[in-house]
Amino acid sequence: MIDTYHKELKYFLILSMMGILFFLSQVPREEFGLTFLMFSLAFAGMVGLFFLSEEKVNFRQILLVGLLLRFAVLWFVPNWSDDYVRFLWDGELLKLSQNPYTLTPREWQEANINPENAYENQLFENLNSPDYYSVYPPLNQAVFWLGAVASQGFVWNGILAIRLILILGEIGVFLLLWRLLAAFQLPQKQIFWYWFNPLAVMEIAGNLHFEGLVLLFLLAAIWGIQKGKLGISGGFWGLAIGMKLLPLMLGPAFLAFGKVKRTAWFWTGTIVAIFFCFVPLLIDNSWRNFLESIKLYQGKFEFNASIYYLLREVGFWIKGYNTIADLTKGLSFLTFTLILYFSWKRRPTTTLELIDLWVLIYLIYLILQPVVHPWYILPALGLSLMSRKVTFLLWSFGAIFSYQAYGNEAFHENPLFLTLEYSLVVFGIYWDYLRQKRNLNFVS
Repeated sequence: MIDTYHKELKYFLILSMMGILFFLSQVPREEFGLTFLMFSLAFAGMVGLFFLSEEKVNFRQILLVGLLLRFAVLWFVPNWSDDYVRFLWDGELLKLSQNPYTLTPREWQEANINPENAYENQLFENLNSPDYYSVYPPLNQAVFWLGAVASQGFVWNGILAIRLILILGEIGVFLLLWRLLAAFQLPQKQIFWYWFNPLAVMEIAGNLHFEGLVLLFLLAAIWGIQKGKLGISGGFWGLAIGMKLLPLMLGPAFLAFGKVKRTAWFWTGTIVAIFFCFVPLLIDNSWRNFLESIKLYQGKFEFNASIYYLLREVGFWIKGYNTIADLTKGLSFLTFTLILYFSWKRRPTTTLELIDLWVLIYLIYLILQPVVHPWYILPALGLSLMSRKVTFLLWSFGAIFSYQAYGNEAFHENPLFLTLEYSLVVFGIYWDYLRQKRNLNFVS
């Protein structure tokens, strides 16, 4: 009787999550109250499914449920982010055999205005960055081009094409996580925390962010190490860098990892992959505009930060103005220093220790950044399933508080919601690192 009740309750939670995500994908990000309520219910559904399921879970059933959750958001234009417009804009330029790095969208429109091209004009009117060169690496641009080819003059077609590519990447993430959890003799039920996570569903399949592909390549790099195929492992790390640049910060961890630091095959694979990913930037000196956009992004924007905001207030008190230019430089140096320090201090000897170090590096980076969009945490969330850390799981819920800022025209961030979000993060850090350290010290 109890087993039957649990089974019926699981079916109810699955159907409820599908319905919630179906409607959540249609809620504008400006309606924070409804967004928070529905997201919280979906997150609670994931937690319920985890605790109602047996330790041994069925591969096909879990895969199917995760796909159903993603198909629930398949049919709607992204409501939480308008980045997809730039994706399709860059892809359209590539389809026209134009270089997306040489002109800003506004410069392109002024030089090539074509009133009859309604599709191009529609994209331009909805761009959130018409005066910036593209900040997306060439590997991203390849996906944008596929979206543009599929669009055939209709935005929805392009959205659907990119979304299907990202969902295929998510299937790859699932397969690799499943195999790696088994290889490390970890409970495969851990996969629930990513595969059923509403943040992963909404931000990747729903809002078309590419962190899922970054995670895919990082997991493939880990799998390569496990199988002793170090050249392939290095190649996948290079592809992760080619997709988002950020995984480059994992370099010191590899240098401290005995299995690969002196292995020519690994570094050859990395260099070859990076070369092919970034060689298009040599065309027309595109790298200059690409780097300029990255520099502007790093030194101008701020959103959902933690330590940066605290230091910014100190800067206002001392200087009387926003010291973002100095702070970003100082925090970047501190981030680099801490990554080097912990990579040297930990010197991982096993693959699990390497993954645990990666999770810590992501945590250091995100805690010290001036811009932390919710989807930034997803690669670390996926990796943390193998490190048994809870910080990024807690953060995957707390990140929804950042959407409060979109509920007002000025995008003003309420300190209360920032406090709620980062209280969860601080608790996770305490649970994962400080509490454990105290216990180890007490034992010793």
